[in-house]
Amino acid sequence: MNQKNKTFEESMQRLEQIVRTMERGEVPLEESIRLFQEGTELARNCGKLLEDAQLQVSKIMASADGSPVEEVFRDEQ
Repeated sequence: MNQKNKTFEESMQRLEQIVRTMERGEVPLEESIRLFQEGTELARNCGKLLEDAQLQVSKIMASADGSPVEEVFRDEQ
């Protein structure tokens, strides 16, 4: 499956698999490089999906009277 066609959850699950595999340190150099490249693409895809979700949330926020109003999404952390 193409990385761009994966859901956020699928991408994160695969990224976690890659991290666990590489942390074990038992993968040959060539495979480590391939996994690193795949992980980088997955991380980029996850970032894009999160940005898109944030835009959707900001578009559907509603004002006190119920009419839609765009608000800037603020991270509560």
